[in-house]
Amino acid sequence: MRTPTLLAATLIAALGIGQAAAEEHGHNPPREHWSFAGVFGKFDEAQLQRGFQVYKEVCSNCHSMKLVKFRNLSEEGGPGFSEAQVKALAETYQIKDENDKGETIERPGRPADAFPLLHPNEKAAAAAHGGKAPPDFSVLAKARTYERGFPAFVFDALPLTGYSEQGVDYIHALMTGYGDAPEGKEVPDGAFYNKYYPQGQVIAMPPPLSDGAVTYAKNDKGEPVVPETVDQYARDVAAFMAWAAEPHMMERKALGFRVILFLIILSGLLYYVKKRVWKPLGGEVHGLQPELHKTS
Repeated sequence: MRTPTLLAATLIAALGIGQAAAEEHGHNPPREHWSFAGVFGKFDEAQLQRGFQVYKEVCSNCHSMKLVKFRNLSEEGGPGFSEAQVKALAETYQIKDENDKGETIERPGRPADAFPLLHPNEKAAAAAHGGKAPPDFSVLAKARTYERGFPAFVFDALPLTGYSEQGVDYIHALMTGYGDAPEGKEVPDGAFYNKYYPQGQVIAMPPPLSDGAVTYAKNDKGEPVVPETVDQYARDVAAFMAWAAEPHMMERKALGFRVILFLIILSGLLYYVKKRVWKPLGGEVHGLQPELHKTS
């Protein structure tokens, strides 16, 4: 009787510890489905365009994207904007530069320019946003992650079942995880409860999205091509951030596939050549003569 009782007590204690950890460090985001996940995944061009629209109209008010250049938006595997669209977009930004005399000037942006910083330095950004500088969006989808635990992390590392989109899952969950704090949870003034935020589930950033905040393109019937909801906005901008963190992901996957195919063919050729080389000597596949293994 002691064994079942001990197991039950251990299980209850583990569940209690897990719940306490979730309350302290935030819940693990649910795993989402992304078109770019997996070996053969690729970005959805329309989704990237919508995600950029959400970034430009909402997120860019606080977050920079200093490692992304305007011209990246027209490159293959990205949002698919035309060169004319990129040129027109770049010209709406003012870029700090130097003239021939070394004087600091401002000029219209060019496709080769990166998205400009919103603030001259991190201290200025922190002062403008309540004491904490908003993170740059360039590689945020790669920088953010969470632990999935055993045995999920084992499957995440395998070639065919691998999963590296935890950062995008976290970003989507964070933007949709705002809500009323549970009873007994203290939230300081000026802060907000978010069940997916790892640092005590209390975040300084107010909810950035709301239903209907961004107007998407309409179809022939005058209806949005996708729902104009917080979940859809978060999904689209998270996908855009995944592309911004790795604009050449599709090219990398294509190259990796070709390399693996080459190595498979090369391995077969090497095996065939080895058999041909040792065959005249009367050896086995491993290259040793069978006479050496005969017993008297």
